[in-house]
Amino acid sequence: MIDSDRVGEAGPEPVPPLPSAWAMARVTGPSMVPTVRSGDRLLVRRVRSTAAVRPGDVVLARFPSRPDLLVVKRVRRAVPGGHWVEGDNRLITDDSRAFGVAVVVGKVVGRLRPRPGRLPSQPFPET
Repeated sequence: MIDSDRVGEAGPEPVPPLPSAWAMARVTGPSMVPTVRSGDRLLVRRVRSTAAVRPGDVVLARFPSRPDLLVVKRVRRAVPGGHWVEGDNRLITDDSRAFGVAVVVGKVVGRLRPRPGRLPSQPFPET
């Protein structure tokens, strides 16, 4: 179990890690449009350290308030206890704006289907 993505810190509730070093995730829903779309399949590598996660990265994450929910989002910034993540589609709020801090469990390496390749890096503009 991952208590937090920072060594020595405990989160509010344990968050399950990815079961293996590599995973494939299938996207459902419009929260990351236009970067990824519902039905896309993504190759994900498990994250063990916050040093591997930077603002602008597309990640697989869980919310301590909803540990059963696994989401694909973009990292906005590091915050105490994890990361603030948001979808690229600003009209959908199933992200940190609704559920708070997220624990990143994997980093998306690329899209496998239907259009193989790397995902564009689209950091959020400063507001």
